[in-house]
Amino acid sequence: MRHFTAVVKPTSGSSGSESLVPLARALREGGAELEVEYSRSLGHARDLALRAAERGRVVLGVGGDGLAGRVVGALAGTDAVAGIVPAGRGNDFARALGLPEKVADLAEVLLHAEPVKTDAIEVESAVHQRMAVLGSVYAGVDALANRHADAYRALGGAASYYAGGLRAVTTWRPVHYRITIDGTPLERTGYTVVAANSGYYGFGRQIAPGASVRDGVLDVVVIHHASRMLFFSMMNELKTGRHIRRKEVEILHGREVRIEADRELPYGADGEVEAELPVTARVLPEALNLLC
Repeated sequence: MRHFTAVVKPTSGSSGSESLVPLARALREGGAELEVEYSRSLGHARDLALRAAERGRVVLGVGGDGLAGRVVGALAGTDAVAGIVPAGRGNDFARALGLPEKVADLAEVLLHAEPVKTDAIEVESAVHQRMAVLGSVYAGVDALANRHADAYRALGGAASYYAGGLRAVTTWRPVHYRITIDGTPLERTGYTVVAANSGYYGFGRQIAPGASVRDGVLDVVVIHHASRMLFFSMMNELKTGRHIRRKEVEILHGREVRIEADRELPYGADGEVEAELPVTARVLPEALNLLC
């Protein structure tokens, strides 16, 4: 019998607490024991996850990418077992793991799947000292779009991302980046730099189609400067990953990526706008034990 602790942020997406109700019933009917902890913030969610893991519980992050990243990321490098219950706007890391959407199928995974060793990302900046996240770290128009999307949260789901993205792109000025990958510095001018562990971000967009959460490296996607019309075309191609065929898109690989810019610019991680550049992202190979 598995003993679960579900960490829920009540305001996450369509409501993590509401999404948990049918799953909780299915887990208990399957013979599991489940307790629920309600977080007041992402930092509090991290603390709840660590306390539950210390008690030998299987920790479930219930919510969107931000909450899942903070809850599950807190356990990076430990022997703790964790699972994700997607209940937010994007659910991109859950998508990368191939987690089922149906409650019965997800319950089956959580009840019976063996933990799988999965990579994470260590984020280091002036604000965050060695914080672990799951999906990606990105710095550019996408981080601004995510910030604006929060202002349009009432639109719900993909609509808030579209509205935020439109506002970010129409006011964008090209940024000159300095990208250091495994000690090698590169100079680029463009829209964004993404250090990706997962292939998905921004509500199902395939920013890095070749990325794997189990290969021990980060895919670094650089979208170079282009006209706004061409950029909008590339954004549309993110739905299928076809954007990587364009000459304006460069894909590199490395274990450690430092991103700097010639002006103040926010970076984001797992759907949350965290702080201003510079930021360093390092892959943490096989740092997580995930039910998937």
